[in-house]
Amino acid sequence: MTRLPPALSFYRFASGLAAPLAPAVLSSRARKGKEDESRMGERLGHASVARPEGSLVWIHGASVGESRVALTLAGALIAARPDLNVLLTSGTVTSAALVGREAPPGVIHQYVPADTPEAARRFMAHWKPDVAAFVESELWPNLIVEASRSGARLALVNARMNAASLRRWQRWQRSGKTLVGLFDWISPADGRTARGLGQLLDRKLAVAGNLKLEILPAMPAADKLAAARTIVNGRPVWVAASTHAGEEEIVLDAHQHLLATHEDALLILVPRHPDRADAIAALLDQRQLAFARRSKREAPGQDAPVWLADTLGEMSLWFELAPVALIAGSLKPGIGGHNPVEATRLGCAVISGPWRDSFSDIYDAYEQHGAVATVQDTAGLTGAVIRSWAGEDASLSAGQAALSALTGNVLATTTGKLLSLLGTPAETR
Repeated sequence: MTRLPPALSFYRFASGLAAPLAPAVLSSRARKGKEDESRMGERLGHASVARPEGSLVWIHGASVGESRVALTLAGALIAARPDLNVLLTSGTVTSAALVGREAPPGVIHQYVPADTPEAARRFMAHWKPDVAAFVESELWPNLIVEASRSGARLALVNARMNAASLRRWQRWQRSGKTLVGLFDWISPADGRTARGLGQLLDRKLAVAGNLKLEILPAMPAADKLAAARTIVNGRPVWVAASTHAGEEEIVLDAHQHLLATHEDALLILVPRHPDRADAIAALLDQRQLAFARRSKREAPGQDAPVWLADTLGEMSLWFELAPVALIAGSLKPGIGGHNPVEATRLGCAVISGPWRDSFSDIYDAYEQHGAVATVQDTAGLTGAVIRSWAGEDASLSAGQAALSALTGNVLATTTGKLLSLLGTPAETR
């Protein structure tokens, strides 16, 4: 059994002391719609279904993006080994709904337990995973330690960490090295993560590639797309995708400039967090911009220049509907940007602000191929949309070249590695 450094031992001790507070915290979150009250026991490590007989791979993805990776992996594993059981955990209501809709047969979904020693041990004792795969940056100490002590083989899949996270682990170097060192296999998605984790572990890690680049986006339902196209009715349209606080002002400034020359222009404004919709609606009212709210089943008439898309799971619909999209989270520092790949795959030209550190490898390839219009301010954003509408922007076709340069056989490699871990006798730690 690996001896834990003092800081990690203290975390486990403190989280154990705090464990009795977990039910109250979860109940408070449930009242806000952030937890599924009917499945609260799962968050305390109480399984709601029996463990099936046979080998079991556990894949954990925090939210919607990671859960899509987990679902893709689960499908590939089951295709290769039809007898295999896959347990998929996530931590949000929206990701649970996604898995419920899209999980292939043979996949069980549970909410991930709170990171307390008791809940983690209870979870491991029930599920007894042969392999535990954590997606991207989900380094929950108690879950990882208890999974390792249970005898499961551990993988950190599609590892992606921003500079701030890597600096934080460097500050807690002994704990970080111990925790990350428990993984039998690590597949860094980008160079920054490979270098940072390699420095932490005192060994070189090779970049495996980003699994998200090989995941085809879920297509919108044909009837939904047809209805939305009827609503838009040929108007010049653009998307501001996954906006954060402070970005909507820049987006609306640009749209008001666009309206001066394209009076029927339509902005589809998609906040990253739909629970901010009321604040955005107030901002639109303040600017006297008429709008329709998707969550209220409203459709924008010709007199409404903004469609507030305050729903979840419809991004592919908006990308299919518009020829150009701002991938937000990039107009203000400290957010890190968002992934442009889905927009490119669905035929949208990509505009981005300058701050996109979380996806630097992808945007580096986009820049090299001329596949992104990088803007600094309102004027730049306005001009980029106009050029795209006029057909003067070659970034759309260049986006396909950028994706070709970025993608490889990451899914096949990852699937093969997880299956090889499954076939290796568990080591005693």
